[in-house]
Amino acid sequence: MKKHRRIKAQKKHTYTNLTFAVAGIVFAILLSRYEPFQTFLFSLGDLGYVGAFIAGILFVSTFTAATGILILLVLAEKLVPLEIGLVAGLGAVVGDLTIFRFIKNGLLDEVEDIYHRFGGRKLSHIFHVKAFRWTLPVLGALIIASPLPDELGVGLMGISKINTLRFIILSFILNSIGIFLVVSASTMMLSF
Repeated sequence: MKKHRRIKAQKKHTYTNLTFAVAGIVFAILLSRYEPFQTFLFSLGDLGYVGAFIAGILFVSTFTAATGILILLVLAEKLVPLEIGLVAGLGAVVGDLTIFRFIKNGLLDEVEDIYHRFGGRKLSHIFHVKAFRWTLPVLGALIIASPLPDELGVGLMGISKINTLRFIILSFILNSIGIFLVVSASTMMLSF
């Protein structure tokens, strides 16, 4: 009888990670509309490399990417684009790693449970095709390298079962290149 209860307790899903994800999104939206907070974020452009690091963290999220890019563009007037790319790339790793750990620590399982409850079993065989498995990290890497927010790319890499160290290295390289290109493009446009 105790064994049956333990098995039943293991199957029960509380959707804790999904709840935190939704609450975080709502909080980010509300906070982004708070004017003193926006003023604080834009003042980060005066902090030099510390501002670049924080802008890198902001660069990776859907809700803060625009603010992160604006801070980086302000910093581009004072600092060297390559240095901004490297320092902000480190900040972006912190942001991406937070998202990556969140996905690895159960969010994916909760989403998968909901997916199966609503008839997703018919499409799940696609995830087991070898060609599909190697394209996930490649597609995720392309999204991370682009100026697009990284959540989808990080999610694809999390699904692909990439190890954390490899993810950190890829995230740093790809985000540093992406940030460097954005900052360099803005610097060239300002010089014309």
